[in-house]
Amino acid sequence: MEEKFSRLIFIPIAAVLCFVIAYQYVCPAESNTCYFLREESGLFEQYASVHTEEQLDEDLSAKTGFRFNFTERDLERHVDFDIRGDDVMVFLHIQKTGGTTFGRHLVKNIQLDQPCECTPGQRKCTCHRPGKSESWLFSRFSTGWSCGLHADWTELTSCVPVVMNKRDKKSSQKKKRNFYYITMLRDPVSRYLSEWKHVQRGATWKTAIHMCDGRPPTQDELPACYSGEDWTGVTLTDFMNCPSNLANNRQVRMLADLSLVGCYNTSMNELERGRVLLASAKANLRNMAFYGLTEYQRKTQHLFERTFNLRFIRPFTQINSTRAASVGINKKVQWLIEGLNALDMELYEYAKELFLQRYQYNRQKQHQEERLRRRHERQRLHRTYLAELLRLGGDEEEDMKVLATTEDYNSQVARW
Repeated sequence: MEEKFSRLIFIPIAAVLCFVIAYQYVCPAESNTCYFLREESGLFEQYASVHTEEQLDEDLSAKTGFRFNFTERDLERHVDFDIRGDDVMVFLHIQKTGGTTFGRHLVKNIQLDQPCECTPGQRKCTCHRPGKSESWLFSRFSTGWSCGLHADWTELTSCVPVVMNKRDKKSSQKKKRNFYYITMLRDPVSRYLSEWKHVQRGATWKTAIHMCDGRPPTQDELPACYSGEDWTGVTLTDFMNCPSNLANNRQVRMLADLSLVGCYNTSMNELERGRVLLASAKANLRNMAFYGLTEYQRKTQHLFERTFNLRFIRPFTQINSTRAASVGINKKVQWLIEGLNALDMELYEYAKELFLQRYQYNRQKQHQEERLRRRHERQRLHRTYLAELLRLGGDEEEDMKVLATTEDYNSQVARW
């Protein structure tokens, strides 16, 4: 009688365990596919996550026809960023690449044990390491323009270590910090038009230092494009006609090691100078800890989070209605702008392809990690299930039949 009663209890328990195992496979932890079973308070976050994934996969069709063959070392980007130790994130802010928006994300939108303190009405935030008065972030919104207004790669790499040691009162002889450089790039034509509109409204960046090999450029090396206080009201034609306009190929210039070409001394053959600058910019960009693209905000967010193992509170937003987008130009003007920015055009094509390949590599790796996690979870549930069967004292032969049925059911779920 007792044996019959045990078997009657065993059947519903086995059914429940089978359901739990199947549910864990179909609706694993952290999955958004079964959000209707979560708490009501989290519906918005789950809805946003689902749509983020849809946005992230919007360009997977671009995975074919790549020009460049990157190594796994080029694609693999994971930084053990020690925010409590000596690691520093350095943001190289190139004009009109969406850097202001991204910079605000860094100080206001990252989930941290000790968030940056941002006082309303002030541009700078205090981004201290947990329990310390040292800063983990070097950027416009955390340390200000400590190495000069929109400092480039050449300026930052020589200036940042000195500035950070001075700020934190550390000797350069002590354990050296790890500096992780990050930046944002943008389609060259859109970026160029955006800079023209900005200058037309009165921007100059004339306080930029352009320090290289220990000195700024002379007036002869870098002539001004305008007389007076600024270039307000400049037409696009005049903006394009200034040969010393730093808007031309700005992204390559700001990412390259200018010491390789004698800084702003233009005595080198122009073609050779361009070749060296482009190669240097590509190498520096490829070896950076991270870079994002203005045109791919969600992918930028995804890659940053995977690279630094940090999470943003709110998802990035793709804004296409920019001032540059509102500028109507014909094909001839577009070709002229592309010609003035030929180096930037080549760099952006290279950067975009590397970016998309990195994204796909990370997505595949993420899927593999998820499959492994689900497999481990199923194995754990199987062990729990067997232990429960043995505890109930069920017939061993019958238990193995139920287990085989359960595993067969899970294999069918896997095929779904």
